[in-house]
Amino acid sequence: MLTYEDIRHNEEINTYIREADRSLIALGYTEHAFAHVGAVAGRCEYILTTLGYDAHTVEVAKIAAHLHDIGNVVNRTDHSQSGAVMAFRLLDKLGMPAEDVATVVTAIGNHDEGTGKPVNAVAAALILADKTDVRRSRVRNEDLASFDIHDRVNYSVEEATLSINEERTVITLTLTVDTSISAIMNYFEIFLGRTVMCRHAAERLGLSFSLVINGQTVI
Repeated sequence: MLTYEDIRHNEEINTYIREADRSLIALGYTEHAFAHVGAVAGRCEYILTTLGYDAHTVEVAKIAAHLHDIGNVVNRTDHSQSGAVMAFRLLDKLGMPAEDVATVVTAIGNHDEGTGKPVNAVAAALILADKTDVRRSRVRNEDLASFDIHDRVNYSVEEATLSINEERTVITLTLTVDTSISAIMNYFEIFLGRTVMCRHAAERLGLSFSLVINGQTVI
């Protein structure tokens, strides 16, 4: 079986990730390189392992996580679809079984808000893992005065944790936010669509989605 470690250390794939992130740097986006895809892979593993999915499904989800943003090398617009096509070519060439390729491609093609849907468990885990990666270290702009709303919201997040309760009924994103940098309303201004997508993804996994900000349950 093609493993996550095989993919993570594949230099051809990592070149696409680096070049995609360079394009996003030029466009003023937050970090979408190895720290991001690593965090997303870790969260996919946590979600699916906690819910009792088998090791093979977890491995496929981590591969999807590592590849999910490569479409940004083509264009930010519709990057989930172009990334899915790129992933198909790369994984097929590396000899991944068609069923696993299909799962990865489906998850990548459905991870972006506006067009994506949690059509299977791997897609749902990828959506939750990706959309909850909000953190200060994703901000690359060093000039606080020139922050746009995405910079402010990410930079204001001092701590973010994603957890599933012991009963495995609720998945909660808990944020500690410095409101002197960004008001809570700013979070919803840019993340409302992603939050709704997380709710649908959680439901696909048999969970409810909860959002806690500064100790207050918002959702």
